[in-house]
Amino acid sequence: MVSLADATPPIALGALDGRYRGAVAPLVDHLSEAALNRQRVHVEIEWLIHQTSHGVVPGVRQLTDDEVAALRAVVDDFGTAEVAELGEIERVTVHDVKAVEYFLKKRLTAIAPADEDGGLAELIHFGCTSEDINNLSYALMVQGAVEQVWLPRAQALVAQVADLARELKDVPLLAHTHGQPATPTTMGKELAVLAHRLGRQLRRIERQEYLGKFNGATGTFGAHALALPDVDWPAVSRAFVEGLGLTWNPLTTQIESHDWQAELYADVARFNRILHNLCTDVWTYISMGYFAQVRGQGTVGSSTMPHKVNPIRFENAEANLEVSNALLDVLGGTLVQSRLQRDLTDSSMQRNIGTAFGHSVLALDNVARGLAGLDAVPERMAADLEANWEVLGEPIQSAMRALGAQGVAGMEEPYERLKELTRGRRIDGDDLREFVRGLGLPADVEARFVALTPQTYTALASRLVDDYLA
Repeated sequence: MVSLADATPPIALGALDGRYRGAVAPLVDHLSEAALNRQRVHVEIEWLIHQTSHGVVPGVRQLTDDEVAALRAVVDDFGTAEVAELGEIERVTVHDVKAVEYFLKKRLTAIAPADEDGGLAELIHFGCTSEDINNLSYALMVQGAVEQVWLPRAQALVAQVADLARELKDVPLLAHTHGQPATPTTMGKELAVLAHRLGRQLRRIERQEYLGKFNGATGTFGAHALALPDVDWPAVSRAFVEGLGLTWNPLTTQIESHDWQAELYADVARFNRILHNLCTDVWTYISMGYFAQVRGQGTVGSSTMPHKVNPIRFENAEANLEVSNALLDVLGGTLVQSRLQRDLTDSSMQRNIGTAFGHSVLALDNVARGLAGLDAVPERMAADLEANWEVLGEPIQSAMRALGAQGVAGMEEPYERLKELTRGRRIDGDDLREFVRGLGLPADVEARFVALTPQTYTALASRLVDDYLA
């Protein structure tokens, strides 16, 4: 049998880099191994520029504008050739961050070739432990992935759900609490609840801090303070980290503690779980006939049943949200722990961040496409409402309670009387109107309930969508 492992180009092992590559490709710029190396190059270059521009090391000249531009161009131009070159160096160093250091020393020699500038290369990675570079790189990677890829897609999806909620805010819907017919609502109000929940999580994620540390091998500035005792190293560290657009963490061990990552992943996982709830609800509405999947459906729903259009987008999203959350949960639970001043479990664990976000992005894409293919079927919703007049027992007994509290005679045991009428049996409009006319209600209240139907018993549902859906 031919080995697929030997195929050229290589066949992807995982679905994200194979079947679903198109949906998640933008994350490669942020959360791939190549992106990690590009960010390492970026951090090392910015540290070199920071040292020379702020006079951190006495007697070292400031880089010229052209030299700074040439160094930053190394990051901008970092592509497949540079990835391969770094790989060759790492095969010798057997250390990924050290390979970046040697890679940049070679670039700096070409940018500043004068003999008197030979010492500049020693400022690359000066005072750094590998984690100083890695933690800042990961913070920038995750920040970029969230703010440039995940968050815009999530925001667009929530806006899509909100638009659908507004569109359907006046379409009556029989609610089902515990799977049983319950007080009517509107389809728009139910979707608005989900949009509101999702939006709240997005606002938390939008406020996320991305922390970074830059304080040496055990967080004490040990080598820094002895090499250059007159430098205010915490101030230098803070200025450098904040200059990268991150929040400075002043107290760490060798590693940045990753608490901010756990916080972020918990919020993203919670968003995922609410989105999963949307998928299962919409799937159920489709199964009940409240939505028809008609737009853009050229797909095959079943290999044997021609009539079927499966809710595959929502089912696909459910699966990917579950995979994403499994990874986000283990990331959040594991990354906050490290033995003593450090262990390396976080190194392997963080290489799964891209996969966790990839499955979430894939789910966002599927839900958006699924929603775009839906048409509401108000007639089907109305038919279920018409078949469940017993749901009007709730407002009638509530009105009787209020009247009884106000001293109106004949309003005794309203709950029990409506229970006798409605529980375990179906009634129609005529049954209910006859019952209402026999209650002895004040004329205006009787008229209100005689005119009431399950379709009109949606109370403030439409107003809630208008007033509270941001």
